[in-house]
Amino acid sequence: MMAETNKTMPACGNPSAIGGTRTRFGCFFAAVFLAAAGAQQAPPPAAAAPGTQAPNNPAPAPANPNAPETTTREEPATFKTRVNLVMVPVVVRDKQGHAVGGLQQEDFQLFDKGKPQIITKFSVEKSGGKVAQTVETPAPKEGQASDAALPADTPDRFVAYLFDDIHLVPGDLIRVRESAARHMNTLGPTDRAAIYTTSGQTQLEFTDDRDKLHETLSRLMPRPIGMRGGSQCPDISYYMADLIVNKNDPTALSVATQETLLCSSMDSTMVSSAQQIARGAAQREISIGDQETRVSLLVIKDLIRRMSAMPGQRTIILASPGFITNYDVQQDKTDLLDRAIHANVIISAVDARGLYTDPEFDASRPSPMSAYTGRMKGNYDRDAARAQADVLAELAMGTGGSFFENNNDLAAGFQKVAAPPEYVYILGFSPQNLKLDGSFHALRSI
Repeated sequence: MMAETNKTMPACGNPSAIGGTRTRFGCFFAAVFLAAAGAQQAPPPAAAAPGTQAPNNPAPAPANPNAPETTTREEPATFKTRVNLVMVPVVVRDKQGHAVGGLQQEDFQLFDKGKPQIITKFSVEKSGGKVAQTVETPAPKEGQASDAALPADTPDRFVAYLFDDIHLVPGDLIRVRESAARHMNTLGPTDRAAIYTTSGQTQLEFTDDRDKLHETLSRLMPRPIGMRGGSQCPDISYYMADLIVNKNDPTALSVATQETLLCSSMDSTMVSSAQQIARGAAQREISIGDQETRVSLLVIKDLIRRMSAMPGQRTIILASPGFITNYDVQQDKTDLLDRAIHANVIISAVDARGLYTDPEFDASRPSPMSAYTGRMKGNYDRDAARAQADVLAELAMGTGGSFFENNNDLAAGFQKVAAPPEYVYILGFSPQNLKLDGSFHALRSI
């Protein structure tokens, strides 16, 4: 946030920067005006015509020999001060995800682009605690209604339910839809809710109409970008495809090749052909997965933009099984977090997969495979599940939200993540030697 103070100033100063505050120095000396060195001589009076009386013009006053050569008067010194004050909201959580209170200013260190900053302002906000503003207005006349009082149901909290229908499978979507419906019934009269999807095909703008919300929920369904069909041969996940295509992992390619030989009933001498098939399957999965990830991040970023101008608390509840963000989309994710922090939009997430199931015991795995191939694919699936959860946790923790995972009570999950953090620390600092170049600043507090 930038505060600017203006005072009258002559145009004689030069800009300077001291202590992180841009200051334009005015003239500290009095303005001096040079007067004439002597009084201007008046022209002599015109001679009177004969027989007429000379005009009665007074003679000019003689110049005062003791008059000063210069005169001075005081002018106010003028300044223009530009103060850069950045307020950084920080939420501190313990290992259980609970917000931590009772911390003091000396418990924090703040870094701007890796450089330590001096915290000049510090405050703590508690959820539910609002600062009452008292505005004195003249009493209304008799028979005149006062327009100063706001209606009791003025919206002060906006909750956007974002369903990741691109990545959600039918079973998970049904459970998360039912849980969201139960949570919507607990919204208060000053709450406004909206429904969005990552596919963009089902949405409802902010409203307090519960019937519209439930009707929109009933129309949610999985809408993946790429139709993968039934059983795949080979069955390669996006995580495994990323290892093969982007990271050139020979082990992952070998596992995919062995699975191709088994599920296609190919002879062991056809390794080269099986490898080409595995590479082709990985490339197709990467193309679909990249598109789905980019679309999901773009939708979240656009939702942040929509909510940035709304008053009160602004929360996005992302219901998703998670998705992989490889190196190519890291900048998109960073920009998203920057926008959310700048707009004071909190992102919380509910892992729609519920209780974690070890892929090694998943009976729905379609293709036959050897013990080694099955064990390796189980390891890749476990790593993929962690990576999918990591992105949800990163979006939540990076914006002051919370993350609910590894639990089938999704209704309790919605209730937990919808609540604002109990404690929010506000750290204020003035950037040192700030260059007003419009660049993003990576802030970090410990």
